[in-house]
Amino acid sequence: MPAKTIEPGNPVKQFSVLLPNRAGALASLVKLLRGAAIEVVGISVQDSRDATIARLVVTDPDTAEQIFVEKGIPHTTCDLLVISLRESGPELLPVLDTLMVAETNIDFAYALMPSPQGHSLLALHVEDYDFAVTVLNSAGFKLVCQEELSR
Repeated sequence: MPAKTIEPGNPVKQFSVLLPNRAGALASLVKLLRGAAIEVVGISVQDSRDATIARLVVTDPDTAEQIFVEKGIPHTTCDLLVISLRESGPELLPVLDTLMVAETNIDFAYALMPSPQGHSLLALHVEDYDFAVTVLNSAGFKLVCQEELSR
């Protein structure tokens, strides 16, 4: 189990962006962000017939939100719990078991791009963010804040 660390800082912000379901829509969004020196460090895409929901974690969420508002890009935000895993396979089960014992539900999860230190990053949206932070910190897991993703 990882050493106990409590990281100060802001929660990681996720954007859920509504995109038309057509070739190049996601690439155009990433190019728009990159034009403002914003990198996408996490992505999950849910496809449907008419539209796509792209869940994005970016290096500069404040500027990204300004761009989305200025360009009229439909989006919502939520806080994610991000855990740094030195070994992605072996460390996943203890995270899930810890949350299960605490009776905390996971709404969705996905992997982010590896951290600059090469660690795997697991993004979780949980039913009670503050409670899950307390539980995982108490169990010794390394939580990542937004400032650590803003490379």
